[in-house]
Amino acid sequence: MTIAVLTAPLFEDVELWYPYYRLIEAGYDVELVGADADTEYAGKRGTTVRSTMAARDADPSSFDAVVIPGGYSPDHMRRVPEMVDLVKQVGTAGTPTAAICHGPWMLASAGLASGRRMTSFPSIRDDLANAGATWVDEEVVEDGPVITSRSPDDLPAFMRTLLERLGDRR
Repeated sequence: MTIAVLTAPLFEDVELWYPYYRLIEAGYDVELVGADADTEYAGKRGTTVRSTMAARDADPSSFDAVVIPGGYSPDHMRRVPEMVDLVKQVGTAGTPTAAICHGPWMLASAGLASGRRMTSFPSIRDDLANAGATWVDEEVVEDGPVITSRSPDDLPAFMRTLLERLGDRR
C-alpha cells in the first residue's frame, strides 16, 4: 500500500516527519508529493525534505491514503492546482484523507469540507466554517474518508486513527 504525504515550503516539521516514519514503520510505501519532483522543501523548524513525486505526475488511484501536514505549507499547496486536484480526487473516491493543524485548508480548497464535521488549528476555524464544515474542538475527528486533528499534540491520536483506518483496508 502506498501513502502520499504532501509537502511544500514551511511545513510543520513534526507533522510531516512523525506520520512519514510511522507509516514506514507500519510497512507502507510513502511518496513525498510536492509541486515538483526531486525538490527540497524547508520546514518551519529548519528540517528539509526532498519530494519524490510531482503532484502533476501522481495518479490518485495509486494511493491508499493522503496525509496533509500543517504549518504554512497548506497555504502554498492550495496554490498548486494539481495538488488540490489530487486531494479532491482521493477524497471523493472515499480514500482516507488525513489533515492536521492547517492541513484542512487543503480540504476546503478541494471542496471536501462542506457538510463535514472537522477540526483544525483554531486559527482556521472560520475558514472551515465558511467552507461549509461544522468545526469542533476535538483531538481527532473522522467524517467519512476525512480524518482531521488540531496540532502536533494530537499526532498520536491522529496516526492511531489513520493506521486503524488503513488496517481496515488491507
